[in-house]
Amino acid sequence: MRSPPFPLGRAIRRTARRALGGVGAAALALLCGCAEPRTPPATAETAATSVPRLIPGPAATSMRSPDAFRVTFETSKGVFTVAVTRALSPRGADRFYELVTIHYFDGVRFFRMMPEFIAQFGAHGDPAVNAKWNEATIPDEPMRTSNTRGTVAFAASGPNSRAVQLFVSTGDNARKLDGQRLFAPIGKVVDGMEVVDRLNAEYGEEPNHSRIIRQGNSYLQQWFPALDSIVSATIDSARPRARGD
Repeated sequence: MRSPPFPLGRAIRRTARRALGGVGAAALALLCGCAEPRTPPATAETAATSVPRLIPGPAATSMRSPDAFRVTFETSKGVFTVAVTRALSPRGADRFYELVTIHYFDGVRFFRMMPEFIAQFGAHGDPAVNAKWNEATIPDEPMRTSNTRGTVAFAASGPNSRAVQLFVSTGDNARKLDGQRLFAPIGKVVDGMEVVDRLNAEYGEEPNHSRIIRQGNSYLQQWFPALDSIVSATIDSARPRARGD
């Protein structure tokens, strides 16, 4: 299995101390799982532990997104809106549009939270869905705008490795990420950035990426019950287009 799609830049840290891998400010690393079991707090939110929808696999010919569209994310902390401009990253915008249209993100957790850096999501709660989508990569594209605060881009583990995971830059990451030419933003949070800032960051980089892919939300709920989640992600104002348009 390829490495988890995290920003690149520095070596794995904390491995010996807590059996964890990590990525710092522009860094790629494998997460290795938590060392100590956590007891779920009595008041922990348990939204999105199940995945009720049947999520199809990647289409042979992907949807083409509108030239501009907005997506509203309803989360366990509130609502934020992302405005996408297809010209910034056509392949990325098309993939994002398809994922939202099939309700891929409903029930997904924000599993990698690094204040002043990124809020990452997109590993699905259903392992069967991950099996369909995790290797469905799309080619890289030129950087047409910087990874400034509020921008949204696909995560990547190396060249041409974007698939389904994305991150919101919660700090100005232009210097950290732009030089790697892997993280072409597809749009920006235009409303509700304060909601993104409030997402729970207590677990940092602890959730083990490989276990999320294999076990989904059952693993996250057991060991990281206070992670925030996406209740729904919906297209705001765009005419749905058929696949292949």
